[in-house]
Amino acid sequence: MEWDDQQLGRRLKLRDLNILLTVARCGSMGRAAAELSVAQPAISRTIADMEHTLGVRLFDRSPQGVEPTIYARALLDRGIIAFDELRQAIKHMEFLANPTAGDLRIGTSIALATGFGRVLIEQLSRQYPGIVFHLLAAETGMTYRALAERKVDLVIARIFAPVEDHMHAQVLYDEEEVVVAGTRNPWTRNRKVALADLINEAWTLPPPDSLTGTVVVEAFRARGLDLPRTTIFTSSVPARTSLSATGRFLTIVPGSVLAFPATNTGLKRLPVALPTTRRPVGIVTLKNRTLSPLVQLLIDRARQLARDAPPAA
Repeated sequence: MEWDDQQLGRRLKLRDLNILLTVARCGSMGRAAAELSVAQPAISRTIADMEHTLGVRLFDRSPQGVEPTIYARALLDRGIIAFDELRQAIKHMEFLANPTAGDLRIGTSIALATGFGRVLIEQLSRQYPGIVFHLLAAETGMTYRALAERKVDLVIARIFAPVEDHMHAQVLYDEEEVVVAGTRNPWTRNRKVALADLINEAWTLPPPDSLTGTVVVEAFRARGLDLPRTTIFTSSVPARTSLSATGRFLTIVPGSVLAFPATNTGLKRLPVALPTTRRPVGIVTLKNRTLSPLVQLLIDRARQLARDAPPAA
C-alpha cells in the first residue's frame, strides 16, 4: 500500500498517532482515555479506524489490557521520531523569536553533574537566564536510554566503549581517575605513594560490576592487587567523597570532581598514578536528529570550557 502525501494527511493525523502512543504507554484504552480526558469509546473508535485504514491489527486485546503488535511497534518507533522532530521545530521557532530562552534537557553522570556539567550549566544560565535546564543525573547506561527514547537532547558522559550505531560522540577531553583522601588523612602528607601502599586502608569505591567499577578493578589488577578488603561500595560519588572527607576512607573519583569543586570538599588528591583509568569525556547525540540552536549553543560552550579549563588528569 502506497499513499501520496495528500492521502496520508487525510487518513492519518497527528491526533491519531498521539492516541496510539498514549494507549501503548498506558497499556489500556480506559487509562489512555482518562489521561487524554476523552471518552473511552472515542479512543477505541480511533484505534479501530486506524486498523481498518492500515489493514493490520495494532493491538492484541485481553482482559488485562492491550499489547502493541509488531505493526503498532513499527508505527510507534517512527511516531516518536515524528513528534520529537515536531517539538524540535517548535523549539527552533521559539529560539528564532527569542534566542536567549528555551528548554534544554541534559543527561549526565552524577560525577559530571557535580563538576564539569555543573560549571557548564551555571555559566550558560548566568548568561542566558531565560533557558530552563532539565538535568538527568544518573548512571551512564540510564542516560543513554533516555537519549534513545528522546527524553534528553544530549548526554555528557565518560565514554567507556564505542557508542551505538544510531548515536554520535564528540570527545571533549580525556579524564583519569584519581585517588583522594580527606585533608586530615595522614597519607596526604606523603609526596610519593603507590597504590600497593594503600591496600590495607579503608576505602569506599564504586560497585565492581558498574562501568566505573570495572575501570577501578582494572587499576588495582594492573598493579597485581585485589580490591581492598575494607571497602564500602556505592555508585554515589557524593557519598564516597563525603565518607573520604571524614579522614578515614580513601576513594577514587574522576579528576573533574576536584577540578570543578562546588565547595571546599575537604579532599586532597594523593600522588598515585592510575594511567589505565583514562577515558574520554564527550557529548553524545542521536544521528539524524535535528539539533536545536540551544543544544548547539551548549555544545559550543562545552567545547570552550574543556579547552579553557581542562579537568585535572
